[in-house]
Amino acid sequence: MLEVSDEVRTEIGDDEADRLLAGAHAPDAYDCTSCRAPGDSLREPTSTVLFIGDETAVLAFAHARCVPSQVVPVDEEQLLGAVRSISQAQGGVDAPASAPAHAPYGAHAAPGLPDGAWPAPARAPQPRAPQSPADPGAQPAVLGVTCGLVLCGDTPYAALVVEPTGPIARPGSGSGEDEFLSLLTDHGFQVVQSVDRAPARPLTGWSVLMAMGQLHAILQPSATGGSAAWWQAHQPLQVTEAWRAAVARRSEVIMYAVPVGTIGRQPREDLLRMALDRASGQGVLVAGMLPLAGT
Repeated sequence: MLEVSDEVRTEIGDDEADRLLAGAHAPDAYDCTSCRAPGDSLREPTSTVLFIGDETAVLAFAHARCVPSQVVPVDEEQLLGAVRSISQAQGGVDAPASAPAHAPYGAHAAPGLPDGAWPAPARAPQPRAPQSPADPGAQPAVLGVTCGLVLCGDTPYAALVVEPTGPIARPGSGSGEDEFLSLLTDHGFQVVQSVDRAPARPLTGWSVLMAMGQLHAILQPSATGGSAAWWQAHQPLQVTEAWRAAVARRSEVIMYAVPVGTIGRQPREDLLRMALDRASGQGVLVAGMLPLAGT
């Protein structure tokens, strides 16, 4: 019951795709690369998901109800790290530093975190900032990204909270004013009146990139078409099982953003929620609903 999309078939070739569909290279049992739950390709529809780096590709499997068959671009170093994790989990040796293109097909996604491994909101280390302060002598601001569950009404949503370490100026501006929120509202983000209400509709062209159950990037529309990284983690951010399950249920993530010094590091999700409520009350919280890209 394997599904191979046209884009995956184009990458791996007709012969390999036909062998997969015939069951030659597909595992009967697998861990879904999206929700991490066990799957059975003989009993339930299963998607083939091809992760592609610069020189390496890994074919993983997912429940068709979680994600469709697709090709997911991934940073080469991140992909090689996943291959090494796969090899170690399967009792093999580390993958070589340079792997042949489109190998190894049939590898499983890296194992997920055990339950309760991350009881506090997860925070990305040293992310890339989309803008720099106007002062050329100042240290560039970076974006802190925190993952947590936020309750909107009675529904738990997977959420990202983005807060820069310094003011973000508008490109070409010499004023030095912090225009981080106005830059986002220019792109369709809305000022949050109440955290209890989720954003009404997804933002066009924006998405959250997950690969192998980890957070890789926030994507924005590219001027040349397609998507480009607005924020990208230097290392994939591991998230909680509850956060990943919320993403799997809705295939969307709420992105909140605040100016520097508004939220800070919150060790628990209840404290994170209190900080979001305060920011909303002060009129310095914007949000948008971002669909899921990848797995």
